[in-house]
Amino acid sequence: MVTWPGTPFLKSSKKHQASTTRMDINSQQLLQRTVFFPSGDKYTGEWLDNKKHGRGTQVWNKSGAVYSGEWKRGRPDGHGTYSVLLQEAKVYAKKYCGEWKNGRKHGYGTNVYSNSALYEGVWSEDQRAGWGKMNYENGDVYEGEWMKDKHHGHGIIRYANGNWYEGGWREGKKHGKGKVYYPDKGQLYEGLWVDGDAKCGTFCDFGREKAATPTKYPIPQLQSVYLNKANHGETK
Repeated sequence: MVTWPGTPFLKSSKKHQASTTRMDINSQQLLQRTVFFPSGDKYTGEWLDNKKHGRGTQVWNKSGAVYSGEWKRGRPDGHGTYSVLLQEAKVYAKKYCGEWKNGRKHGYGTNVYSNSALYEGVWSEDQRAGWGKMNYENGDVYEGEWMKDKHHGHGIIRYANGNWYEGGWREGKKHGKGKVYYPDKGQLYEGLWVDGDAKCGTFCDFGREKAATPTKYPIPQLQSVYLNKANHGETK
């Protein structure tokens, strides 16, 4: 959560002094102003009741970060973009673009963690929650349900090596029914997972004819002995 320290003051000039008086007299009217803070921070935008309210841009002097978008009662609320200054390149890079509520990421938005790590989806009070897609730095990609910043519910994770898992999740771990596909081997594992560990399941061939490096021998199909005998007119 971003904090907003310091008491604002308007740039000293007769014009700004007159604006300050007018703002105090009619605080219910949205006014467009540039305000400087003792910390060196600067805000340019709309005000209501002596608070940032409406559309505006805040620049933090120490970090060089910038928020530009909608405000409500002094905090980002609505749609907005938060960017950081890359000191070496002297350019701004977007970190988050999307919905906000009471100063926190809330609703649909995109957050950039690094050049190769990015999340696009639903947020709740600064945490990934709901449906979203996460691209990780190692090349893995998860798309599915989230809760409190962790995979939770149903989702698919595609690993950088080409394998993927589809099924249930709980608090960031595989949990419940799920399937793991091994396209390079042409195999599929299906079973039950508990806290990230496979507990009970079966292996079978899946797409073996298209696999790059299939196993030497195919996995034989399992059949019921009782049914097999019944098909040949035999009984126990």
